[in-house]
Amino acid sequence: MTQEPKDAAGAASTAALRILKKYPNRRLYDTQASCYITLADVKQMVLDGIEFEVRDAKTGEDLTRSILLQIILEEEAGGMPMFSARSLAQIIRFYGHAMQGVMGNYLEKNLQAFVDMQGRLAEQASGLYDPKSFTPEMWTQLMSGQAPVMQGLMGSYLEQSQQLFQQMQEQMQKQAGNLFGGFPPPPAQK
Repeated sequence: MTQEPKDAAGAASTAALRILKKYPNRRLYDTQASCYITLADVKQMVLDGIEFEVRDAKTGEDLTRSILLQIILEEEAGGMPMFSARSLAQIIRFYGHAMQGVMGNYLEKNLQAFVDMQGRLAEQASGLYDPKSFTPEMWTQLMSGQAPVMQGLMGSYLEQSQQLFQQMQEQMQKQAGNLFGGFPPPPAQK
């Protein structure tokens, strides 16, 4: 895969959505670089923050999520999985459940809050290390040595997570009120 240009014209082209085409032979073609790429190249695009979309070469169907899930599957099968079997089972249980859409939104917002927290930690520790060169083990060591800082950040993260959960509950109550608003309230319990 070719590298992105670093000049002003290149900066404009990186802002545009990059289109990858998936062919029936399971190969991925980068239309910007005019070459075939691998899942490892797509993973690197994700790590580099490059916006892209994967389309079926014949039908034009959006396959981006499918490709991203393939990358996650490969990562999970590798060295240190992120998800336990229990957490994956919990996620599966939400498919087809009335809460599926709400849970997806909640997980997305919670993940963003965690990314923001990690960014604040990296910002506070900038100059001490290169965050991109840290392994998971090095992060664990850093976190254990930064107890007061971590307590503050985790407290902030947990507070944000709690607020997200409360917002989700309020949305559900509003939706239930709209859905069942025409029914009389249940009789009071004695």
